[in-house]
Amino acid sequence: MFALSQSERKYLSVLAFALTFNLVLLHWTSTYVGSVPWVILAVGLTLFYLPLVAVKRLGIAFFPLIFIVMEEVRNRFPFQGFGWARIAYSQADAPYAKIAANGGAVALSAITVLAGLVIFYLSQKQLRILVLFPIVIVAIPINVQMNQTTQAFLIQGNVPKLGLDFNSRAKEVFYNHVNETDIALKENKKVDFILWPENSVDVDPFRNPEVFEALNRYRVPLIVGAIVGRADDILNTSILWTKEVQNVYIKQHLTPFGEYIPLRSLASKISPFVDDVRDFSPGSESTVFTVAKAKIAPVICYELLDDDILEKAAKSSNLLVVQTNNATFGDSAQSAQQLQITRIRAIEHSRNILSVSTTGYSAVIDYKGKVLQKSDMASAQHLYAEVGVISSVSPRDRYGDWALVVTLIWLLMVTRGAYIYRR
Repeated sequence: MFALSQSERKYLSVLAFALTFNLVLLHWTSTYVGSVPWVILAVGLTLFYLPLVAVKRLGIAFFPLIFIVMEEVRNRFPFQGFGWARIAYSQADAPYAKIAANGGAVALSAITVLAGLVIFYLSQKQLRILVLFPIVIVAIPINVQMNQTTQAFLIQGNVPKLGLDFNSRAKEVFYNHVNETDIALKENKKVDFILWPENSVDVDPFRNPEVFEALNRYRVPLIVGAIVGRADDILNTSILWTKEVQNVYIKQHLTPFGEYIPLRSLASKISPFVDDVRDFSPGSESTVFTVAKAKIAPVICYELLDDDILEKAAKSSNLLVVQTNNATFGDSAQSAQQLQITRIRAIEHSRNILSVSTTGYSAVIDYKGKVLQKSDMASAQHLYAEVGVISSVSPRDRYGDWALVVTLIWLLMVTRGAYIYRR
């Protein structure tokens, strides 16, 4: 805001800020595929910030409205959006993070940018703190109904070697998780279920007798992340596995350029790894696994960025589990950033979350966004969790899309008031 208010080169200021921000934030995307895809992604996202130059003509008070509108556009377009850089996800430890439970991530992003606007006004010796009026909702208590608990093991089996080709040793990854599960059960057999990460079973368990039998020997229900083939389709799934039944959830929001390749002919000219990616097929509906007192909604990795999927999952469940695989990003900041996103989602939907990764960080997160337990990176570990199952619905989920509408209305009121004051 300071740069836009003083610089004569508005486009240059916006480009410098946006490009630097995205290059630093998303450097982990270059871990194994090189710099070209990373730079292209950062440049592409930078274009969404260009409308900010309009504040030169409209006034600095329009900054929050333009910023949030473009953030919401970026969350949905192109290729179903890429919301990783949402400002809300950086605010898990902010004293006002609780706003997400009422207004969602969009309201948390908005109040953060409005706080920046107030600081700008104060630097100009203007007292206009009323723009932060919605922050009073932090004082409203969130009534969470949590009368029962469930017990689970989170199994982080690790992979033989970090990198894009981790699944070339799929059976080894599978048995890493088997071995860690056996260690955990020697400590405590009285758990309701055992949670494995995404890609922990990269050998189709329905077609491989050895894997099928290995999974069937457990008396405790397993929730595993498995790659499954059906006819000509490849599916990224979460499976509630028992001897009697296997309930399958198919990942709905696939990762562009990871699980399918948009614009494949063009992409193949940019990266030699494109030809190694066979397109997955998406699922079409959410699934809830029932285990004892828990109604568990699985969320697979990239789906964390999808507001609609998270809302449906939270409304239909009393516990969320996030299954992810971070092996393809090495020991970069990707896993730590994803953990911050998961914390905001826990607050937003008033759900305790069990998040498990092949390589870390795996974590137990409460509905206030607090990390109760966390594993180390790149090691085989397990976490025991006794967590409450929450039957109530967060205000944000009761309001649905109204949270976005009300946030935009408030931003419009702020800009209109400032515009009239300026005139």
